[in-house]
Formats: sequence, structure tokens, C-alpha cells
Amino acid sequence: MFVTRQDASPLRIGTRGSPLALVQANDVRVRLLARFPELAERGVAIEIIKTSGDRIQDRNLSEIGGKGLFTKEIEEALFERHIDLAVHSMKDMPTVLPPGLSLAAVLPREDARDVLISATATTLAALPQGTVVGTSSLRRRAQLLHRRPDLRIVDFRGNVDTRLGKLRDGVAEATILARAGLNRLGRDDVAGALLAPEDFLPAVAQGIVTIECRDDDRDTRAMVAALGDVDTQCCADAERALLLVLDGSCRTPIAGYAVHEKDGLWLRGLVVAPDGSKAIAGERRGPTSDAEALGSDLGRELLSNADDILAALQ
Repeated sequence: MFVTRQDASPLRIGTRGSPLALVQANDVRVRLLARFPELAERGVAIEIIKTSGDRIQDRNLSEIGGKGLFTKEIEEALFERHIDLAVHSMKDMPTVLPPGLSLAAVLPREDARDVLISATATTLAALPQGTVVGTSSLRRRAQLLHRRPDLRIVDFRGNVDTRLGKLRDGVAEATILARAGLNRLGRDDVAGALLAPEDFLPAVAQGIVTIECRDDDRDTRAMVAALGDVDTQCCADAERALLLVLDGSCRTPIAGYAVHEKDGLWLRGLVVAPDGSKAIAGERRGPTSDAEALGSDLGRELLSNADDILAALQ
């Protein structure tokens, strides 16, 4: 009953054009066709939309607008009905969406940990004094400098192959990538050392793929909702509630990670000064039914203890 539109036009999935984004969009396409075989007759098409974040490659994201750089043009295509749904890496999504759009589902979470890529070390502590580390993430930069103020951090944007190429070219001696992206791309050839959350907390919603729809498109929303993963949704709700209270953006070094335990949810959060000089951490445990409340409560605690860090970023 979800796929009987009068025009019988293909269901159109909007996505960025990076290799990882295309893998994620195709995964959603495969899941939809498996769950709703009748969609095969109508067809499911992938529409590539170039975002501001893709076009601007010569400046740090924090300097040119933050998280919305990877979503604005895709959301405009949703509003204009050029696409029916959008597939995003959830860590790129602002905590407040434009009125009329909402996140209809999240897929099961991939490995949320970061990976250290270095020819000389398998831990952050083992990196030689003064190692040049490439990253465009303020969260990674801040955590690196907090643990190792001797490191030299250089800006490092681009997809996996671009960053690995910069390593080979000597632009940097080490970098940090998301394990989730490497796994989804099938890049088992990229040897790296996994960084435990206890040592290096991931970005909010790292490893989570989410699907955005128009609120008034009930048929598409119903189909997409059938793909949702409840456990991942609880973690995402807690982490994004934390981020919302802290008013987090690409300009703010914030980390947050929730995991399921036997008795509920364990949420950890972190705010770090951009230069690594100060870090405020906290955690909450509670039932999964209180996921958003746990995130909001932890956010308020971090906000009160890190107000000087956050005020300096305004």
C-alpha cells in the first residue's frame, strides 16, 4: 500500500556524490527493495546532489558554515520534490531541522570508533614527539592536543583516498579516520589502530546513517520507518539531545557516545577547548526509555562546567 502513487514515478533517493555517500544510499536502496519487493516495478533511483561542503575544499568546515554545508542543497531538493528521501551520515545533521522535514529512521550503527593511521605508531601515546597529524575535525584536533600538546595538527579534508594520498605525499605523518567509513567502503587494506572510546570519544552519531523525509509524504515515511533500528535510535536520541543542549556545531569540539548495557543506556559526553587546554567530561546511565532525558541532563551538566569554553566559541 506504500508504493501505489498515481504517477508510478521512481522513488528518488538524494545523496552526496562521495564514494561513502553513494555506498550508504545504495544500502538504503537495497534495504527498501528487500522490504518492499513491489518497489522494483516502480524503480528506485539515486540522485546525486552536490553540496556546499563538497564544492568548497580549500577551507576548514568550521570557517564556512558548519554542519549544514552537507545537507542544505539536499534538503532544498526534498522541499522542491526533486527527491523523495535523503540519506545522510547522521553526524553531519544539525540538531534542528527545517520545518516540514524530519528524520524518519536510522539504520543499524556501524563501528563508531576512530582509527589512527600511522606508519610509526599504534597508539596516540606512541606517536613520536612533534608528529604532524592531519585532520579537518575540530573534535579530533582538540582531543589530540588535549592528550598530546606536542603534536602538530594540519588541515586535512577529502575522502578516504584523498587523505591517504596526502599521507603518502608527506603532507602529514598520521591521520584519524572513522572505522565506520572504512568498513562501509570495504577498505580492509587500510591498516590502522582502533581508538577506544575511553581514550578518544567519537563524534555524536558517528557510524549512523539516517534517512530524512518530508513530513507530508506519509507513504515514503512509512516505508522508511520500516527500516529503522530501535537500538541505534535510542543511542542517537541520547547523543543528539546532548548536542542540542550544548548547541553543538562543526565549530564546537564536542563528542558523545551512547551504548546499550544490560540495564539500559550508558552515555558519555565531552567538551574540549579547541586548543586542547581544557576538557570537561561526564556520563549518565539510565533506561533506554529515558534516552533523550539522559542526553539533555548530561548536556546541562557539561554546559554549566564548560561555559567558558563554549562562550569563547560564540
